[in-house]
Amino acid sequence: MIQAKNITKRYGDLEVLRNVSVTIHDGEIVAIVGPSGAGKTTLLQIIGTLDTPQSGEVLYDGTNVLQLKQRELAHFRNRNIGFVFQFHQLLPEFTTLENVAIPALIGGDRRSDAYDRARQLLDYLGLSQRLDHKPAQLSGGERQRAAVARALINKPKIILADEPSGSLDSHNKQELHQLFFDLRDKLHQTFVIVTHDETLAGNSNVDRVLHMQDGMILNA
Repeated sequence: MIQAKNITKRYGDLEVLRNVSVTIHDGEIVAIVGPSGAGKTTLLQIIGTLDTPQSGEVLYDGTNVLQLKQRELAHFRNRNIGFVFQFHQLLPEFTTLENVAIPALIGGDRRSDAYDRARQLLDYLGLSQRLDHKPAQLSGGERQRAAVARALINKPKIILADEPSGSLDSHNKQELHQLFFDLRDKLHQTFVIVTHDETLAGNSNVDRVLHMQDGMILNA
């Protein structure tokens, strides 16, 4: 279980998050929706330990990770949190296989183990014929599936996705959303997804939809 408690975040005089609290249960898909400027991405970054609040706690199974030292926090993030972004953020000079394996290599896994696991994930996600292709050689949907494989490589406790289908056409959006549901159902994977996509937010397979406005969650 992951809890953000009484999170307040300010940039100068602008209060982006106002005493926000939310609990994420293992194995659920939570969508966060709201207008631009509502604080959705900032909350996601704080839950993902990429940003720190002025006040509040972020608890992973009861441990306040905001109290960890920087090196401990980086190791924790590498092993427990996967990220999927709108524009995939694959490194253009590396192949699909190399991109997916990178977080495992950073975490200290043996090269052979990291690459074996990357191959298994890419095969599971239907990319076994794209291992040696670089991102520019992949379609938009393939790039996002590769990004999901990279997020999964270290078997994280949670995957945080920021507008993951925002750059995809309707067909690839549907496929990506179905992939999230399959990973939840088959691997008990937890997702928090920031989205403007009404087809995802309104999908009955999403366990909860949190509505944000003016730095607050209206229905936590």
